[in-house]
Amino acid sequence: MNIRRPAASCRALALLACCALQAAAVRAADIPLFEDDSLLEIELKGPLSSIIDDRSEREERPFVLVLDAVEWNVQVRLRGHSRSRREVCIFPPLRLRFENAAGLFEGQKKLKLVTHCQNSDRGDAEVMEEYAAYRLFNLLSQVSFRVRPLRITYTDTDGRLSARARQRFGFVIEPAKQLERRSGGSLLELSGVSLAALDPDQAALVYVFQYLIGNTDWSLVTSTGKEYCCHNGLLLGIDGRVHYVPYDFDLAGLVNTRYAKPHSSLRLRSVRIRRYRGFCTEPETLLAAIRSVSKQEDAALDIMRTAPALSEKDRAKGIDYLSRFFEKARDENRLLVEFDRRCLDPRTGK
Repeated sequence: MNIRRPAASCRALALLACCALQAAAVRAADIPLFEDDSLLEIELKGPLSSIIDDRSEREERPFVLVLDAVEWNVQVRLRGHSRSRREVCIFPPLRLRFENAAGLFEGQKKLKLVTHCQNSDRGDAEVMEEYAAYRLFNLLSQVSFRVRPLRITYTDTDGRLSARARQRFGFVIEPAKQLERRSGGSLLELSGVSLAALDPDQAALVYVFQYLIGNTDWSLVTSTGKEYCCHNGLLLGIDGRVHYVPYDFDLAGLVNTRYAKPHSSLRLRSVRIRRYRGFCTEPETLLAAIRSVSKQEDAALDIMRTAPALSEKDRAKGIDYLSRFFEKARDENRLLVEFDRRCLDPRTGK
């Protein structure tokens, strides 16, 4: 049976739908997990050894997450690519899936858990240095992934987990859908992106930020073997412009993981050596980005001073690495000349 609704009723339904969408956006922005950056002490209980052994199937298994004596049922599986291989990391990255979560995890469905790679203090330091890199980009742009640091007690119900792995640091990353709603944008799947389509201010901030942390493991062109742009970043459409949002900083010079090596095409001896990898763009736009980053010097160094799990030696090393950028950036013209000499052609990405 076909039922015709009065026009007024249709308008009311449209208004309700609009309000529902607005309410969803508000709820996404107010999701509690990422509204704070204090360290969370959690326990993750389940068949962890079975998951670590599961290098190909990536089967979900039931776990219990415990925080302040409150329990959440979660499904856990392996995630990631190179870091999941035994020859690279002892401990793999994980994905947590919630169903109807309440409390601090209200609104969460799937969370990427960035874990330590090696069962050592240095392994903890590396994951917290990558956490710090995310926080540094948060200083520069609201269109960035928020993160929350964790100290995790792993309780392996298989009873086979090494004692050295049972309490380590990690962090969770804001899901892309939450970033999408919080920013008021829309996730894009594009085979490539032109310089004209990019938001110039966001793009320039990304270029300078990646140089700041010494990261060359990113690109604004399609990765090898992937259908969509871009390498270690996603694209958001906001107000008619494409915003590139970077992630995965474990190969950055700031972090300097034991497995980090520059791509052979760059001819760099170490990831600690900075190399500009941004598109060739207007000097005025790059200059504004350099100044925006430089204004955050004190806040950036404070992130390194307060990041969890870092030894005094690690803190000093990170502060020195960032400080060398800020000192260099005081000579703006010289830095612009370097960027112009190294910039990539937007048509070829080379």
